Amino acid sequence: MFKNALVYRIEHWDAPDLAEIEDRLAGARFLPCGATDPESSGFVEPRGENHGALAENVGGQIILKLRAETKAVPGGVVKDELERRLDAVEQETGRRPKGKRAKELKEEIVRELLPRAFPKRSATMVWIAPKAGLVVLGVTGAKKADAIVTRLVELMGGGFRLGLAQTQLAPATAMAAWLADKEAPAGFTIDRDCELKQPDSEKAAVRYARHTLELDEIGEHIRAGKLPTQLAMTWQGRVSFVLAESMAIKRIKLLDGVLEQAEAQAQREGRDFDGDVALVTGEMTGLIADLAEALGGWQERSDAAPAPLTAPTLAAAATTTTATTADAPWD
Repeated sequence: MFKNALVYRIEHWDAPDLAEIEDRLAGARFLPCGATDPESSGFVEPRGENHGALAENVGGQIILKLRAETKAVPGGVVKDELERRLDAVEQETGRRPKGKRAKELKEEIVRELLPRAFPKRSATMVWIAPKAGLVVLGVTGAKKADAIVTRLVELMGGGFRLGLAQTQLAPATAMAAWLADKEAPAGFTIDRDCELKQPDSEKAAVRYARHTLELDEIGEHIRAGKLPTQLAMTWQGRVSFVLAESMAIKRIKLLDGVLEQAEAQAQREGRDFDGDVALVTGEMTGLIADLAEALGGWQERSDAAPAPLTAPTLAAAATTTTATTADAPWD
């Protein structure tokens, strides 16, 4: 359900009932790209059932699924066709089009070829946890996350407002201490992958892959000024992941013990969408809570005004963007 995750906190939400949310999402249902449309996005049924609900409530967890479709003409094809047309105009008029006219020809070629381009689709899961006051997006990139958040704010109603989750201790600072001390925080273990970068213009980097990280040289790199940008960890022997300096959680994987328990339960009760959601959100709720505690707890906003949700804001790791959580009707 989630291979990657970016966590937000609900700053305010007078939550409407699920039926109203469903009505709001219906106006933003996914439609495939038209013949000349380069992209399209919208909500689809999380269960994968045609004409089903767009918002699923599973044990108080609200699950949405956003689908995106893009069509692109290969750059090489456009370049070759443009050269052919420029040559033809030059032979006919004696002058080779440049500047604005060349750009117009290129755009004309793209419009003509788009209907023949193959579409590519992707899907992003959105998990709203009203009781915990969290929203989790299945992405790590700031630009994509910003677009999804903007859409959610427009659609959810009730003054829905989100802030990127921030902790008292910056992840890079905490990861540096864990590596230098060769000791993970309570409930976690350090795995075998990490990346350290020098925070200057040269961005000198050192990467360890499938390698023990209990090395004195890592402490030397940190003392020399390099900071961890990514660190592979495991929580409670149940979930492995990579923590990024931006607080993004990458490469999420439920481990064998958890999957064996889930399989045994599925054999007794039958595996379905609800069971999968309960499993993943249950594990992720514990992971996120313990990770926040290991990083000094959530950072609270000092004022009521929301920070603007721009791409730089999403990528920043030092500004305050969280507030208290409104009560929600789902328990």
